[in-house]
Amino acid sequence: MATLKGGEFLIKQIPANEIFSIEELNEEQKMLRDSAKEFIDREVVPQRERFEKKDYAFTEEIMRKLGEMGMLGIAVPEEYGGLGMGFVTTMLACDYLSGTTGSLATAYGAHTGIGTLPIVLYGTEEQKKKYLPDLATGTKFGAYCLTEPDAGSDANSGKTKAKLSEDGKHYIINGQKMWISNAGFADTFTLFAKIDDDKNITGFVINRSELENPESLTFGEEEHKLGIRASSTRQVFFNDMKIPVENLLGERNNGFKIALNALNVGRIKLAAACLDAQRRILNHSIQYSNERKQFGVSIATFGAIRKKLAEMATGVFVSEAGSYRAAKNVQDKIDELVAAGLSHQEAELKGVEEFAVECSILKVFVSDLAQHTADEGIQVYGGMGFSEDTPMEAAWRDSRISRIYEGTNEINRLLAVGMLIKRAMKGELDLLSPAMAISKELMGIPSFEVPDYSEFMSEEKAIIANLKKVFLMVSGAALQKYMMDIEKQQHLLLNASEILNQIYMAESAVLRAEKHFSPESVEAAMAQLNLYKAVEKIITAAKEGIVSFAEGDEQRMMLSGLRRFTKYTNHPNVVALTEKVAAHYIEKGAY
Repeated sequence: MATLKGGEFLIKQIPANEIFSIEELNEEQKMLRDSAKEFIDREVVPQRERFEKKDYAFTEEIMRKLGEMGMLGIAVPEEYGGLGMGFVTTMLACDYLSGTTGSLATAYGAHTGIGTLPIVLYGTEEQKKKYLPDLATGTKFGAYCLTEPDAGSDANSGKTKAKLSEDGKHYIINGQKMWISNAGFADTFTLFAKIDDDKNITGFVINRSELENPESLTFGEEEHKLGIRASSTRQVFFNDMKIPVENLLGERNNGFKIALNALNVGRIKLAAACLDAQRRILNHSIQYSNERKQFGVSIATFGAIRKKLAEMATGVFVSEAGSYRAAKNVQDKIDELVAAGLSHQEAELKGVEEFAVECSILKVFVSDLAQHTADEGIQVYGGMGFSEDTPMEAAWRDSRISRIYEGTNEINRLLAVGMLIKRAMKGELDLLSPAMAISKELMGIPSFEVPDYSEFMSEEKAIIANLKKVFLMVSGAALQKYMMDIEKQQHLLLNASEILNQIYMAESAVLRAEKHFSPESVEAAMAQLNLYKAVEKIITAAKEGIVSFAEGDEQRMMLSGLRRFTKYTNHPNVVALTEKVAAHYIEKGAY
């Protein structure tokens, strides 16, 4: 059976038995999760203050310990000193190692992701043998030098230059990079520069300890940042730095592709890195609200607090559902490509690239939610939440960066819709036929039969199918109007992206609840609660989009279609669902 294509969830009814969720971890994965959690609770949680006081050496010390445990080499193939585990397992490690402090999450993510993966995915056999064993064990740490003062989201506009030496044995690099995570303690640097007057950047890799002239690679002071305070972040300067020609990574002019694919992996891993942060913020909030007394009773008895806790718990459930679903889709695609004869290197590249749309959706949705969860955590704590004596203010500061790095959330919103449109234009994904079918459906007379929704989650799945029609209706009509100029309509693309994101995450939660839980479960209540909120957000985004480009009869018809496609037969009792979720977790005392 062929695996699902990236973006295909929009035009297919996905059965619950075809999605993966965290409930299905195998014994090896559960052991790794428990080991990661135990390590963080023992080594990191009691030392939280050291991160806030910019103890960079402590971050490095924890990273070395993670290397000794094998946690830095989970995605590195065994022949290069790693554990060679699958994509879901790498997500799991990132999830449970990243939740307590953004400083460690950033150091870990930068090292195992963008610091190591470009070499795994694009390195020659010699490069992989040379660099990966040290990176996998934490003997050396990795940094990734892409961003420049004038080249952020537009990475290809970087001014760092590489020139071939007269003897043809070295590239001479000159330029500067900024916001480089791990720069203070890294030895292995992946960097990007334009060779001569090339149109595109090219990748290179070098060990700082092997430079002929150590002064050719210099660093700025540690940046003073809002959050992630003990994550080493410095400017990096190349001053006639000599790199042997065999250190060119991938192919000349192909650096932008390397950067993009490294960022695709980084995006889905960033979603994973926000998961345990959400769980821990929620658990602190539940515990505090149970203990804090006002007017003679625990504040956990107040409806306003219960509503917050229920929404925070729902956010965790939904974030987990989308993240692990997509991770398994990537894993399945990699396995399929390996079985078809591709090398693991090529298969992983193509597997992640296939689900680039989902990676961007997750990055945006989960990082937005992590920030909101931290904000609500402060609110539950009240004045105490604003104090450095509680974990909330650090969690709030740390979560803020997640909406910026790996491509800002605005860039990722535009990317997700843009990639879908490009795939449709190339014929890789047939969005046109279903969009035309919806146009015909809008011209027809709607059915007034009351459907049979007696089966668990049947109405929710019918609503999701209709929400997919909303996306196709709005984006199809907008594409017809603007054609190739659609990329200039950023307001409209942001609206389309909101619809897309809400559909994917709501469907993930509903299918997870259907597959693993009963109709009376708190998980079913969370899936239903999230879907209701998703419908409301989709109505707002779609209406704004429709009114911006359609007029007269076309506008009236589309607004009528929007009402039809977002209609519940049986309206959920949102207050009762909220109370059910709150009561469950307040009594349990944790997520």
